[in-house]
Amino acid sequence: MSERVTIKVENHIADVRFNRPEKMNALDGDQIDAIVEAGEKLSAMEGIRAIVLSGEGKAFCAGLDMANFAASAAAASDDGDGDKSPLTKTLVERTHGNANKFQHIVLLWRKLKAPVIAAVHGPCIGGGLQFASAADIRVVAPDAKMSIMEMRWGLIPDMGSYTTWRSFVRDDILRELTYTNRIFSGEEGKELGFVTHLSDDPHAKAMEIATEIASKHPQAVQLAKALINKLPDMNEDAILMMESEGQDKVSRTPNQVEAVYAFMQKRAPNFVD
Repeated sequence: MSERVTIKVENHIADVRFNRPEKMNALDGDQIDAIVEAGEKLSAMEGIRAIVLSGEGKAFCAGLDMANFAASAAAASDDGDGDKSPLTKTLVERTHGNANKFQHIVLLWRKLKAPVIAAVHGPCIGGGLQFASAADIRVVAPDAKMSIMEMRWGLIPDMGSYTTWRSFVRDDILRELTYTNRIFSGEEGKELGFVTHLSDDPHAKAMEIATEIASKHPQAVQLAKALINKLPDMNEDAILMMESEGQDKVSRTPNQVEAVYAFMQKRAPNFVD
């Protein structure tokens, strides 16, 4: 796999890092391909109970590589007969289920079975904020710089983030930040709903949370995540049924019995993935 994204696995935790520090982990074609490759690799790996996603260097992810964007925009100009550009045409094509490629590279982190914890420092802008938003939990440095940046370039936010923001960002806040593309700190992000925890060492805190998650019944955690992911699209009847079906799948299994005995015997559980 390209070293644009690195994966280190230890104690059932995947430590995943964007690895383009000289460009603040900005997104160009190669970086996008490496992120897709990393997500697909993680999806196929056995025994992963939690994932920590962070960026090497001074940034989590500074969004789109503007030099790359400028070249793409020039190549995708109208052909002169009023038709939309080839770039626009490709965006409406559903290449990954119900999503295009650029939506897929973000939403694949939400769809991974194991919980994803984003450890955010420095710039987390545009696509960077969209990656963080797809995580289950966001641990952010108080002085991190965050922004829904697309309006600066005459674009609307994309990469699937409307599907994640609707579950944790208030409507009027989302509108203001989208229309103005203003930069806000991690500390303000906590007040606005974008941040789960503030930490001066986001990666260390994220690893601490991942370690706690990895100590739980793995199938129960995965089923809980799957249910939470679907909540915005489900009515009460469907939620109740999915909850019951999930509980049937995990209750009275060896791992569930082990969870009870480990707690009663005051020892670390020994789960089977």
